[in-house]
Amino acid sequence: MTGVDSQLLLPDIPGIDRHVHLEGGLDPGWVRDQADATGQPVPASLEALWRGESQPFTGFIEAFLFSSGFLLNREAVRSALGAIIRRLPAQATDPRCVDLWVSPHFLVRYKQLLSLDELWRGLSDAIADAGRINVSVAVVLDAVNHFGPKHGHEVLDLVEGSLPGFVVGFSTGGLEGVPFRDWAPVFERARSKGLRIAAHAGENGPGENVRDAILHGGVERIVHAVKAAGDPEILALLAERRIPVDVCPSSNQALVENLRPHPLPVMLRAGVRCALGTDDPGVIPCDIAGEWAKARAMGLDEREMGLLRRFAVEDAWALRR
Repeated sequence: MTGVDSQLLLPDIPGIDRHVHLEGGLDPGWVRDQADATGQPVPASLEALWRGESQPFTGFIEAFLFSSGFLLNREAVRSALGAIIRRLPAQATDPRCVDLWVSPHFLVRYKQLLSLDELWRGLSDAIADAGRINVSVAVVLDAVNHFGPKHGHEVLDLVEGSLPGFVVGFSTGGLEGVPFRDWAPVFERARSKGLRIAAHAGENGPGENVRDAILHGGVERIVHAVKAAGDPEILALLAERRIPVDVCPSSNQALVENLRPHPLPVMLRAGVRCALGTDDPGVIPCDIAGEWAKARAMGLDEREMGLLRRFAVEDAWALRR
């Protein structure tokens, strides 16, 4: 599934998925069954990603939107998170946990797939299921950067007064089209509600976005940051401020052009607190054991693999609720 023998690393790794999207985590077989049952053809972009072929970011968005369109009720949400939990290696060292990105406005308002109550109840059901096998889950609300700060406030308006205890953070994703300094008031509002702040930056936008997110957006965690790896000053900023960075090798290599070789070793050797995630494993098939195998194949030595393990545990929000 990952193109490398992930079983080789199972005894050595923590079962921690530091970055995964609910909407991108649906089991591909389940998605195909839903498509067949409703007479909807699976988009060519999604079929290509399932085969392990690279796609432009627009193709990924098409695939993501199609797959997530089947999150129509509480049970579908429970099934999606259940599929994510099942991808964690059972043989991994404790603890096992998931930091889960969820887009309530996209599901409830934009696509009108289900009610907010159904979304929360489906997540609650699946988190209870996970707890019975000693897996912790923390939820991060995800807004869309290129929709702008007004959209960010709409996300917070939607959930105001109904935030379950398992929601611990607020983040932006999507296209990095709006400067993070413009998002600062939204981030501050989210922070005032007790939420921690993250952002996808340096993925489909320039590496400079990472600096903007930290210095002007007040972001305390970065997702991806791979385009910042060539800038020693940005890497030094990440290291100095001890900013956790979630790195997703399979997703990065599928969606970020000219990412050869993957910059994870450069980032770790610069002192950046990197940890591994699967991002959208139902769209870009992978699991966390395979991401660890890919990291090993990048030439990381035992000390560097040990740093990945340590940072995975120390900076996981699911373990710091």
